[in-house]
Amino acid sequence: MKGVLATMGRELRSYFLSPLGWVVASAFLLYQGISFQVILDYLNSPDAPPSLKLWEFVFGGTLFFWMFLLFITSVLTMRLLSEEKRSGTLEMLLTAPVTETQVVVGKFLAAITFYMAMWSPTVIYALILERYTELDWGPVAAGYVGTLGIGMLLLSVGTFASALTRNQVVAAVVSFTFLFVLFIPAFLEMLVNDPKWREAFGYMNLYQHMDEFSKGIVDSRRLLYYLSGTVLFLFLAGRAVDAAKGK
Repeated sequence: MKGVLATMGRELRSYFLSPLGWVVASAFLLYQGISFQVILDYLNSPDAPPSLKLWEFVFGGTLFFWMFLLFITSVLTMRLLSEEKRSGTLEMLLTAPVTETQVVVGKFLAAITFYMAMWSPTVIYALILERYTELDWGPVAAGYVGTLGIGMLLLSVGTFASALTRNQVVAAVVSFTFLFVLFIPAFLEMLVNDPKWREAFGYMNLYQHMDEFSKGIVDSRRLLYYLSGTVLFLFLAGRAVDAAKGK
Protein backbone atom coordinates (compact mmCIF):
# COMPACT_ATOMS: atom_id res chain seq x y z
CA MET A 1 0.00 0.00 0.00
CA LYS A 2 2.89 2.37 0.75
CA GLY A 3 4.20 1.84 -2.77
CA VAL A 4 0.81 2.74 -4.26
CA LEU A 5 0.49 5.90 -2.15
CA ALA A 6 4.06 6.97 -2.89
CA THR A 7 3.54 6.56 -6.64
CA MET A 8 0.18 8.31 -6.45
CA GLY A 9 1.63 11.27 -4.53
CA ARG A 10 4.51 11.61 -6.98
CA GLU A 11 2.17 11.60 -9.97
CA LEU A 12 -0.30 14.02 -8.36
CA ARG A 13 2.49 16.52 -7.78
CA SER A 14 3.38 16.15 -11.43
CA TYR A 15 -0.21 16.94 -12.45
CA PHE A 16 -0.58 19.99 -10.23
CA LEU A 17 2.90 21.39 -10.81
CA SER A 18 3.14 20.89 -14.57
CA PRO A 19 1.81 23.39 -17.15
CA LEU A 20 0.02 20.55 -18.96
CA GLY A 21 -2.14 19.77 -15.93
CA TRP A 22 -3.29 23.37 -15.60
CA VAL A 23 -3.85 23.76 -19.34
CA VAL A 24 -6.03 20.64 -19.42
CA ALA A 25 -7.97 21.72 -16.31
CA SER A 26 -8.47 25.25 -17.66
CA ALA A 27 -9.64 23.98 -21.05
CA PHE A 28 -12.01 21.57 -19.34
CA LEU A 29 -13.58 24.23 -17.10
CA LEU A 30 -13.81 26.69 -19.99
CA TYR A 31 -15.64 24.10 -22.04
CA GLN A 32 -17.96 23.27 -19.13
CA GLY A 33 -18.79 26.94 -18.54
CA ILE A 34 -19.54 27.67 -22.19
CA SER A 35 -21.48 24.43 -22.58
CA PHE A 36 -23.59 25.12 -19.48
CA GLN A 37 -24.43 28.64 -20.69
CA VAL A 38 -25.36 27.42 -24.18
CA ILE A 39 -27.58 24.66 -22.75
CA LEU A 40 -29.36 27.11 -20.44
CA ASP A 41 -29.96 29.56 -23.30
CA TYR A 42 -31.37 26.78 -25.46
CA LEU A 43 -33.68 25.39 -22.77
CA ASN A 44 -34.95 28.90 -21.99
CA SER A 45 -35.78 29.62 -25.62
CA PRO A 46 -39.43 29.34 -26.78
CA ASP A 47 -38.49 26.66 -29.33
CA ALA A 48 -37.12 24.21 -26.76
CA PRO A 49 -39.31 21.11 -26.19
CA PRO A 50 -40.71 21.19 -22.63
CA SER A 51 -39.80 17.53 -22.06
CA LEU A 52 -36.05 18.20 -22.23
CA LYS A 53 -34.21 18.29 -18.89
CA LEU A 54 -31.10 20.29 -18.09
CA TRP A 55 -29.05 17.45 -16.58
CA GLU A 56 -29.75 15.18 -19.54
CA PHE A 57 -27.76 17.68 -21.60
CA VAL A 58 -25.06 18.38 -19.01
CA PHE A 59 -24.28 14.70 -18.43
CA GLY A 60 -23.75 13.06 -21.79
CA GLY A 61 -26.56 14.65 -23.77
CA THR A 62 -24.34 16.15 -26.45
CA LEU A 63 -21.68 14.79 -28.79
CA PHE A 64 -19.25 17.45 -27.53
CA PHE A 65 -19.48 16.02 -24.01
CA TRP A 66 -18.24 12.64 -25.21
CA MET A 67 -15.59 13.94 -27.60
CA PHE A 68 -14.16 16.26 -24.96
CA LEU A 69 -14.24 13.49 -22.36
CA LEU A 70 -12.32 11.16 -24.68
CA PHE A 71 -9.81 13.89 -25.41
CA ILE A 72 -9.31 14.82 -21.74
CA THR A 73 -8.83 11.25 -20.52
CA SER A 74 -6.40 10.48 -23.35
CA VAL A 75 -4.29 13.55 -22.53
CA LEU A 76 -4.35 12.91 -18.78
CA THR A 77 -2.98 9.38 -19.19
CA MET A 78 -0.68 9.70 -22.19
CA ARG A 79 2.45 10.37 -20.13
CA LEU A 80 1.75 8.14 -17.12
CA LEU A 81 3.95 5.24 -18.21
CA SER A 82 5.19 6.21 -21.67
CA GLU A 83 7.28 9.08 -20.31
CA GLU A 84 8.76 6.82 -17.63
CA LYS A 85 9.75 4.33 -20.33
CA ARG A 86 11.16 7.02 -22.63
CA SER A 87 13.29 8.64 -19.93
CA GLY A 88 14.44 5.32 -18.48
CA THR A 89 13.06 6.11 -15.01
CA LEU A 90 10.63 3.19 -15.13
CA GLU A 91 13.45 0.69 -14.67
CA MET A 92 14.79 2.66 -11.71
CA LEU A 93 11.31 2.94 -10.24
CA LEU A 94 10.81 -0.80 -10.44
CA THR A 95 14.08 -1.44 -8.64
CA ALA A 96 12.53 0.21 -5.59
CA PRO A 97 10.40 -1.96 -3.28
CA VAL A 98 7.29 -1.56 -5.48
CA THR A 99 5.71 -3.94 -7.95
CA GLU A 100 4.44 -3.28 -11.46
CA THR A 101 0.87 -3.45 -10.15
CA GLN A 102 1.57 -0.87 -7.45
CA VAL A 103 3.11 1.51 -9.98
CA VAL A 104 0.16 1.15 -12.37
CA VAL A 105 -2.48 1.48 -9.64
CA GLY A 106 -0.71 4.46 -8.04
CA LYS A 107 -0.53 6.33 -11.34
CA PHE A 108 -4.14 5.47 -12.16
CA LEU A 109 -5.33 6.75 -8.76
CA ALA A 110 -3.48 10.00 -9.36
CA ALA A 111 -5.20 10.38 -12.74
CA ILE A 112 -8.67 9.69 -11.34
CA THR A 113 -8.04 12.09 -8.44
CA PHE A 114 -7.06 14.87 -10.83
CA TYR A 115 -10.08 14.00 -12.98
CA MET A 116 -12.38 14.37 -9.96
CA ALA A 117 -10.68 17.63 -9.01
CA MET A 118 -11.47 19.01 -12.48
CA TRP A 119 -15.14 18.08 -12.15
CA SER A 120 -15.59 19.38 -8.58
CA PRO A 121 -15.94 23.11 -9.50
CA THR A 122 -18.90 22.28 -11.75
CA VAL A 123 -21.00 21.66 -8.62
CA ILE A 124 -21.18 25.45 -8.46
CA TYR A 125 -23.56 25.38 -11.44
CA ALA A 126 -26.06 23.32 -9.47
CA LEU A 127 -25.70 25.60 -6.43
CA ILE A 128 -26.37 28.65 -8.61
CA LEU A 129 -29.48 27.05 -10.09
CA GLU A 130 -30.74 26.15 -6.62
CA ARG A 131 -30.90 29.86 -5.79
CA TYR A 132 -33.38 30.52 -8.60
CA THR A 133 -35.40 27.31 -8.86
CA GLU A 134 -36.29 24.15 -6.98
CA LEU A 135 -33.53 21.67 -7.74
CA ASP A 136 -33.83 17.89 -7.69
CA TRP A 137 -30.43 16.74 -6.46
CA GLY A 138 -31.11 13.10 -7.39
CA PRO A 139 -30.24 13.40 -11.10
CA VAL A 140 -27.32 15.69 -10.23
CA ALA A 141 -25.78 13.20 -7.81
CA ALA A 142 -26.46 10.26 -10.17
CA GLY A 143 -24.89 12.20 -13.05
CA TYR A 144 -21.69 12.67 -11.09
CA VAL A 145 -21.67 8.99 -10.10
CA GLY A 146 -21.95 8.01 -13.76
CA THR A 147 -19.30 10.52 -14.78
CA LEU A 148 -16.93 9.10 -12.18
CA GLY A 149 -17.62 5.49 -13.21
CA ILE A 150 -17.13 6.16 -16.91
CA GLY A 151 -14.07 8.26 -16.11
CA MET A 152 -12.52 5.34 -14.24
CA LEU A 153 -13.05 3.08 -17.24
CA LEU A 154 -11.69 5.57 -19.77
CA LEU A 155 -8.65 6.44 -17.64
CA SER A 156 -7.82 2.76 -17.15
CA VAL A 157 -7.86 2.30 -20.93
CA GLY A 158 -5.59 5.32 -21.27
CA THR A 159 -3.23 3.90 -18.65
CA PHE A 160 -3.01 0.66 -20.62
CA ALA A 161 -2.34 2.57 -23.85
CA SER A 162 0.43 4.54 -22.12
CA ALA A 163 2.06 1.27 -21.05
CA LEU A 164 2.35 0.13 -24.66
CA THR A 165 4.66 2.83 -26.01
CA ARG A 166 7.46 5.24 -25.17
CA ASN A 167 5.90 8.12 -27.10
CA GLN A 168 3.29 10.32 -25.40
CA VAL A 169 1.59 11.36 -28.64
CA VAL A 170 1.35 7.76 -29.82
CA ALA A 171 -0.07 6.83 -26.40
CA ALA A 172 -2.75 9.53 -26.72
CA VAL A 173 -3.68 8.38 -30.25
CA VAL A 174 -3.82 4.71 -29.21
CA SER A 175 -5.88 5.62 -26.15
CA PHE A 176 -8.34 7.67 -28.20
CA THR A 177 -8.68 4.80 -30.67
CA PHE A 178 -9.32 2.25 -27.92
CA LEU A 179 -11.84 4.57 -26.29
CA PHE A 180 -13.67 5.06 -29.55
CA VAL A 181 -14.04 1.28 -29.82
CA LEU A 182 -15.88 1.30 -26.47
CA PHE A 183 -18.68 3.29 -28.13
CA ILE A 184 -19.21 0.87 -31.01
CA PRO A 185 -21.83 -1.15 -29.04
CA ALA A 186 -24.04 1.96 -29.05
CA PHE A 187 -24.21 1.77 -32.85
CA LEU A 188 -24.49 -2.02 -32.99
CA GLU A 189 -27.45 -1.94 -30.62
CA MET A 190 -29.37 0.10 -33.18
CA LEU A 191 -28.47 -2.27 -36.03
CA VAL A 192 -29.31 -5.69 -34.60
CA ASN A 193 -32.82 -7.11 -34.23
CA ASP A 194 -32.13 -10.10 -32.02
CA PRO A 195 -33.29 -9.24 -28.46
CA LYS A 196 -30.37 -11.07 -26.84
CA TRP A 197 -27.79 -9.17 -28.89
CA ARG A 198 -29.59 -5.89 -28.27
CA GLU A 199 -29.51 -6.59 -24.55
CA ALA A 200 -25.80 -7.47 -24.70
CA PHE A 201 -24.87 -4.34 -26.63
CA GLY A 202 -27.17 -2.27 -24.41
CA TYR A 203 -25.20 -3.46 -21.38
CA MET A 204 -22.06 -1.94 -22.95
CA ASN A 205 -23.73 1.19 -24.36
CA LEU A 206 -22.06 4.04 -22.45
CA TYR A 207 -24.38 6.64 -23.98
CA GLN A 208 -27.41 4.76 -22.65
CA HIS A 209 -25.72 4.40 -19.26
CA MET A 210 -25.21 8.16 -19.00
CA ASP A 211 -28.77 8.82 -20.14
CA GLU A 212 -30.02 6.74 -17.22
CA PHE A 213 -27.71 8.45 -14.72
CA SER A 214 -28.84 11.89 -15.89
CA LYS A 215 -32.42 10.87 -15.07
CA GLY A 216 -31.41 9.86 -11.54
CA ILE A 217 -31.28 6.09 -12.23
CA VAL A 218 -28.26 4.37 -10.67
CA ASP A 219 -28.07 0.77 -11.93
CA SER A 220 -25.57 -1.43 -10.08
CA ARG A 221 -24.96 -3.39 -13.30
CA ARG A 222 -23.51 -0.24 -14.88
CA LEU A 223 -21.19 0.29 -11.92
CA LEU A 224 -20.08 -3.35 -12.08
CA TYR A 225 -19.29 -2.91 -15.78
CA TYR A 226 -17.06 0.10 -15.06
CA LEU A 227 -15.34 -1.62 -12.15
CA SER A 228 -14.66 -4.87 -14.02
CA GLY A 229 -13.45 -2.98 -17.11
CA THR A 230 -11.17 -0.82 -14.99
CA VAL A 231 -9.64 -3.84 -13.25
CA LEU A 232 -9.14 -5.59 -16.61
CA PHE A 233 -7.29 -2.72 -18.27
CA LEU A 234 -5.16 -2.01 -15.20
CA PHE A 235 -4.22 -5.70 -15.16
CA LEU A 236 -3.26 -5.48 -18.83
CA ALA A 237 -1.23 -2.33 -18.14
CA GLY A 238 0.64 -4.16 -15.37
CA ARG A 239 1.43 -7.03 -17.71
CA ALA A 240 2.61 -4.59 -20.40
CA VAL A 241 4.95 -2.91 -17.91
CA ASP A 242 6.26 -6.28 -16.80
CA ALA A 243 6.89 -7.33 -20.41
CA ALA A 244 8.77 -4.09 -21.10
CA LYS A 245 11.27 -4.56 -18.27
CA GLY A 246 14.81 -4.80 -19.50
CA LYS A 247 13.96 -3.72 -23.05
